[in-house]
Amino acid sequence: MKKVIGVRFRTAGKIYFFDPLKLQIKRGDNVIVETARGIEYGTVVSGVREVEDEKVVQPLKPVIRLATERDREQQANNRRKEKDAFKICLEKIHKHGLEMKLIDAEYTFDNNKVLFYFTADGRVDFRELVKDLASVFKTRIELRQIGVRDETKIVGGIGICGRPLCCHSYLSDFIPVSIKMAKEQNLSLNPTKISGVCGRLMCCLKNEEETYEELNRRLPGIGDHVTTDDGFRGEVQSVNVLRQLVKVVINVNDEKEIREYEVSRLRFKKRHGKKDKVDISREEMKELARLEKDEKQEGKSKLDDN
Repeated sequence: MKKVIGVRFRTAGKIYFFDPLKLQIKRGDNVIVETARGIEYGTVVSGVREVEDEKVVQPLKPVIRLATERDREQQANNRRKEKDAFKICLEKIHKHGLEMKLIDAEYTFDNNKVLFYFTADGRVDFRELVKDLASVFKTRIELRQIGVRDETKIVGGIGICGRPLCCHSYLSDFIPVSIKMAKEQNLSLNPTKISGVCGRLMCCLKNEEETYEELNRRLPGIGDHVTTDDGFRGEVQSVNVLRQLVKVVINVNDEKEIREYEVSRLRFKKRHGKKDKVDISREEMKELARLEKDEKQEGKSKLDDN
């Protein structure tokens, strides 16, 4: 077991472990640490605690110091410089006629490097742009191509739920999501309704996946035939997953009637992963296939390389 603290370098960014040494560090403190990018200014999101050795990436680097007032002033100054760097880089991109969209500019704490994040449809030859920027900033320049999910994580926004985007407010890592999760939760498979601001499948599809999987296992599928505890046999018309209620079409005196039953009052074959038929147009099917393909190609986030 090792004593560590968890540190973040950007809002909702990945949490990295550092050795607190003998410093009295608590959650919310700002610290100066050494990372792969150089000396950085971070925020402590988890105080001193013990974790298993295998969860720690070796070598575990120590905290250099608690941030001082002078460090906080330098960090604020860096944020101001980033706005100017963004404008300059934007001008240089237009000058070189490059097909790329600049998303953000970031100074390392020690000003040893300036990072520019951008998106583009394909590969971009930005060698001349880097030379141009290096002559302006007189420091190391790094241009990093990111995906649309990372772009949304940086920029932020409001989701269709009316709340700030999960990726921008608290979600450290992007979780793989799939169309299957939307089906499991009986959501509309209209691509516009299950896609986020970034154009990819909504991250929140993962939130209740396990609960719905467990609840759906207890229910018959739509179109299945069931036997009720009052002696009728009928076809399932619809199900209420959360309430565990099933509407069944039965024959009563040669007339069809819809009755609602608790699932405990029905006998049927278990689903075992069986999928209900979904009424969906060919255009929507193509769009859903594209979404899943893009989801797989997006890959791992490139924002956090500390």
